[in-house]
Amino acid sequence: MNLPLRRVFPPILLPTFVAVVDGTIITAALPAMASEFGDVERVSWVVASYLVASTVAAPVYGRLGDALGRRRMLLLALALFVTASVLCALAHSLLTLVGARILQGFGGGGLMVLSQAVLAENVARHQLGRAQGFMAAVIVASSTFGPVVGGALTQAFGWPSVFLVNLPLGLLAMVLLVRLPGREGSGERGKFDWPGLFLFAGSVVPLLLALEQLQRIEPTTLLGIGVSLVCLVLLGRQERRAAQPLFPLDLLRRPAMWRANAMAACSGALLVSEATILPIHLRAVDGASAGEIGLMMLPLTATVGVGSLITGRLVSRTGRVAIFPAVGQTAAALGLLLVAFGMGPVGAVLGPWGLPAMLAVVAVFQGSAMPVAQITMQSQSPPAMLGAASASVQLSRSVGSAIGVTIAMAVLFVALGRNAAIADVFADAVRHGPAALASLPEASRASAVTHIQGGFSAAFSTIALFAIANAVLAWTLPVRRL
Repeated sequence: MNLPLRRVFPPILLPTFVAVVDGTIITAALPAMASEFGDVERVSWVVASYLVASTVAAPVYGRLGDALGRRRMLLLALALFVTASVLCALAHSLLTLVGARILQGFGGGGLMVLSQAVLAENVARHQLGRAQGFMAAVIVASSTFGPVVGGALTQAFGWPSVFLVNLPLGLLAMVLLVRLPGREGSGERGKFDWPGLFLFAGSVVPLLLALEQLQRIEPTTLLGIGVSLVCLVLLGRQERRAAQPLFPLDLLRRPAMWRANAMAACSGALLVSEATILPIHLRAVDGASAGEIGLMMLPLTATVGVGSLITGRLVSRTGRVAIFPAVGQTAAALGLLLVAFGMGPVGAVLGPWGLPAMLAVVAVFQGSAMPVAQITMQSQSPPAMLGAASASVQLSRSVGSAIGVTIAMAVLFVALGRNAAIADVFADAVRHGPAALASLPEASRASAVTHIQGGFSAAFSTIALFAIANAVLAWTLPVRRL
């Protein structure tokens, strides 16, 4: 039975809204979390842990939604997400916060997947285009204003408020969702590729743990890399023989397909790394408050969406595909290198808004890759595998985001960790702003400023490598026209 869009859309809007906002609302709160817990170098785990958990959970929700009923599973995902949000707000250490974020990711992984599925099963096919237009508007607005809301909440009520805001929104979404008619699932539960899922998690999680330890190479670092490689090899074997593999290897072997997935991964690494490191720079170097950080994040999150929309229109009008990300990612790479080595002079001229303004210009160009990755996968996939192809792009983006932000943060602290005294000064600057340097002797203060600027330059140079990789992938993409 098809329902009017006005009845279906409100229960779907809220889960989509909280899922998208959660990815950006915490960015402005990261310096406050680091200040309270004191573990600055591991604060990126607040972002990466959620990404990994939601990535692992998403295909499980898709499969269980088909088997047990999509509305039922969406209610379960919302309940888990809201409960974990409260646990995040109550966390008393960075370790407990990361644990709660993992639990939150297990809930959040089903919100977007199941919201789209519930929408599709309740709305007439001729209204799906209109519905997707509304969904796209919600996603763009949510990702754009998330940092602003996060900064305002953090400044007014403290960082726990960015998690507690999920409580009323999630409960309202559950009340609205219960009013939709429930549909029975297929009841088929035995075909999901569970071994592939566990091996995938086993290849990603140890790798992230090893990357986080780059500053201090230990036996556990090498062990983590070894476990990751073994699981990756076993995952390849499992996917070749699975009846319904988690990863469509037949598709991913094609040059256009694996390049599209790699572009999605690099795009995720670019944006999430920038959105994690920028607030730390704004706090430690410019002394911005949480509310100011939220406003200064707005140009980055807004313009990357603008770049994606422009690229989509250009592809539709011209039929050309690869040329736009090829040129755009080359420009983004050059812009990020300029950011890496020009932050000091630009900051001296433009003040705190200098770095956000530079990244806003870069983001317009870097937004060119993700829509082309999606278009390539959808246009080159057989009709029967469209779902698997689209899912692989999103999965690649999430994994790339988690790995990219871990690498960028590790490089930042490797550069700072060469001098233990500088690392301590930087941690104080993140907690208290650049005023923490005021008590240092003139020579020590100048040295600290130079080293901190060098650490951020190294981090943004690393982020530029993601754009360079994207440019190479786009220039060699076999699909030149639709």
